[in-house]
Amino acid sequence: MSREAPFLGRTLAVIEDLNHQERLYLYGQARRLKEAMATGNKAELDRFRINDPDFGFYEVFLEDSTRTRESFKNAAHFHRMKFSEFNAESSSFNKSESYVDTFSNLVGYGNRIFVVRTKLEGVCRHLEERLQEYRRRHGLSWPVSFINAGDGRHEHPTQELLDEFTFLEDLNWSHEKIHLALVGDLYHGRTVHSKVRGLGLFQKVQVDLVAPRELSMPAHYVEEMRSQGFQVREYRSIEEYLSLGCDPGGVAPQWYFTRPQLERMGDRILRRQGELRAAITFDPADTVKLPRGTRFYHPLPRHREHPTIPVALDDTEWNGWERQSSNGWIVRIVLLAMLGGKIGDDYQGPLGSVPQDDEDCVTELPLAGSGPKRYSEGIRPIRDGLVLDHICAGDSAPAIREHLATLIRVMELHGTGGEWVSTGEQSGTKGILFRPGYPDPDETTVRKLAAVIPGATVNVIHRGEVQRKIRLGFPPRIEELPELVCRNEACITHPANGEHIIPRFRRTGTDRYACAYCSKTHSFQEIWK
Repeated sequence: MSREAPFLGRTLAVIEDLNHQERLYLYGQARRLKEAMATGNKAELDRFRINDPDFGFYEVFLEDSTRTRESFKNAAHFHRMKFSEFNAESSSFNKSESYVDTFSNLVGYGNRIFVVRTKLEGVCRHLEERLQEYRRRHGLSWPVSFINAGDGRHEHPTQELLDEFTFLEDLNWSHEKIHLALVGDLYHGRTVHSKVRGLGLFQKVQVDLVAPRELSMPAHYVEEMRSQGFQVREYRSIEEYLSLGCDPGGVAPQWYFTRPQLERMGDRILRRQGELRAAITFDPADTVKLPRGTRFYHPLPRHREHPTIPVALDDTEWNGWERQSSNGWIVRIVLLAMLGGKIGDDYQGPLGSVPQDDEDCVTELPLAGSGPKRYSEGIRPIRDGLVLDHICAGDSAPAIREHLATLIRVMELHGTGGEWVSTGEQSGTKGILFRPGYPDPDETTVRKLAAVIPGATVNVIHRGEVQRKIRLGFPPRIEELPELVCRNEACITHPANGEHIIPRFRRTGTDRYACAYCSKTHSFQEIWK
């Protein structure tokens, strides 16, 4: 990344692709643009315009949209760039063409920024990686950016940008703290999923989750919020939430509503839709229970028959959602100016997402002082070979047996020897695998073992005694292994989607792994075919 144009050609697949300082820069620029629009300051407006009719901008919407699509279209018109729309109904997607092949052609026509909305999750990350390879192969000089305009239940990062800008506007531009209630369909709502990481912009965060159990925030997102230090409370209805009264923390002064997507949840839920909608629909009579200065927000659309924010509140002080929606145009103009290289040369902060520590996950344990140790397979001592101990320690016996089968398949540890589940009062339940005759593993094999059986111990046996003892930790990343699989069927990498992508995983917390494309978290046992 160039310091002269630090945002040129960047991709926004998830909100964390812009770090906190970069987002604060964007919001500062959006504030300037909004003021220039209010005063009609043409010179200031022109400072933001790309103003190049050969600069190609493409909207590729494979799902319906109004506000996101139209605000980006109008942002492109502000910039006076070449604007194109992709017609999905008559495209080669209907002939089973891959995403990469389709977008390669569009990049080859000189297009530089793509806004993409899909049902599949992780598409923009995949395109970012593969289209850079395409550019290198063909010597294309222009940088290419992909902007995620919503992918399945995953994220909607530009909505998060306009939401944060509006929150800051109502907090007098302070990012010291925020107390926010998330109300509605927190299970399907990708706008609230983006807030799991997006709200980390604020130094102190309190989040109140208000949703019936069937629509509640997925557990791994709640866990991730708490791991970042957010104070999280959960309630099953607005009625329950407003009963807090003078409880510590009280009711939030900022409420973020989402539309319930009950049509995605089957007949059993639809039969209870009246009850579920009532739990997350605000009663105008309850405004007397709100703190002074409370604002309501909504990513829109509101359901015309069952709005969670009744239209009776439109012409009131609580209406923050209309300004929130109009802010989308402002924020997206600025985002395009940044990714197009028009602004950003005055940015002074760090560049890009925060890198993850790459700590070593393999530890050679000392043998001295412990005396010779021998392993036996049954009554016969192992003279040479491998013993893998403490496999899936503490798991149930069936789970350990299942993962032992995965270990043998992935590491090709077929042959003589044995494997079983050991249960002891002190050691607990664990798996053990014996393979007489196997050689001392090289570094590549040991690191692959760490990916398959983190927490286990590798014992190298020579002449009847342990010659090496290696403790396997949890790798910070697991990637480039064809046996990997993301279990999320909506992920672009899932085999059912036919894109032939090997997923990548990063460790979150102690022993969970998140897909680099769709962010779904897995245990280490779940990421193997």
